[in-house]
Amino acid sequence: MTLKSTALIAAVFSATSCVPMSSSRTPNMGQSEVTPEMRALEIATEESGNFYYGRRYFVEKTRFWGYVRKPRQPWSKAQLVVMNEDSVRQPDRLPEDGPSNARHGYDQNSNYRITGHFTGRKIYEPASNLFLPEFKATGYRRIDTNGGWLFTPQDYYNKTKITLVNETVSQPTR
Repeated sequence: MTLKSTALIAAVFSATSCVPMSSSRTPNMGQSEVTPEMRALEIATEESGNFYYGRRYFVEKTRFWGYVRKPRQPWSKAQLVVMNEDSVRQPDRLPEDGPSNARHGYDQNSNYRITGHFTGRKIYEPASNLFLPEFKATGYRRIDTNGGWLFTPQDYYNKTKITLVNETVSQPTR
């Protein structure tokens, strides 16, 4: 075990207080015991390289993939993306009406290590009315299946509407 992972484990076990709720909604993204400070330490000590970290964010009827960020960059800097599947298909490229563990979106809230690049194009996603960056993935490796909250411990997931938005998501101009 490295010094960095030992420090991370110590920080996790030394946290004794709960995160206060600023909303009447109950968070449902998991890992409610993980504080923003703990998440920041985890990100600061993660492996870096020529790849990205991605979080699958599935909302019915939308065609964006989820959030993608550079290693050691906070999730607040991640970009909600549309995946270009010319090189490789999304991991959940499955029918939308299959069994719950084998349908499009089954990997909601999973973390991935993704190789690829941003193409520089903006793609209009009509169900959300957003212009989003296009990411051309060349490979995926799932890291875990329950990434927990994304931006704040109060994150709330609803499979039928967009509830997880950061400052990198912009509405089209009218």
